[in-house]
Amino acid sequence: MSSNVPAGLRYTKSHEWVKKNADGTVTIGITDHAQHALGDLVFAETPEAGREVAAGEVCAVVESVKAASDVYSPLGGLVTATNAGLADAPEMINTDPYGEGWLFTLKPGDAAAVDALLDAEAYAKFAAESGE
Repeated sequence: MSSNVPAGLRYTKSHEWVKKNADGTVTIGITDHAQHALGDLVFAETPEAGREVAAGEVCAVVESVKAASDVYSPLGGLVTATNAGLADAPEMINTDPYGEGWLFTLKPGDAAAVDALLDAEAYAKFAAESGE
């Protein structure tokens, strides 16, 4: 299976992506690889704006017809916004995981931590080798 792994984003081994925004926040979602593995998504629960999350903390859940999967925050920080559109259309994660299917935005406690995450090449290699 070949997945779409855009350059310019950062990734985690738990299949989340992180995009830096001009205002110092980051946008977070699940990767194309993850949504393919899950299948058709029927539900997405995102963290509430104003919530503090720790790096590696379960902060969202996506459910498909096959399984429910936890989403981990790639970074510690303050949730600044959530994608309200997913309540009515969780399938946006399947159709546009790096665009309309984003999950939440975060003001990271440590902005440099973003750069410590996997780059596109390292993530693509990990995803291919993991066989998940």
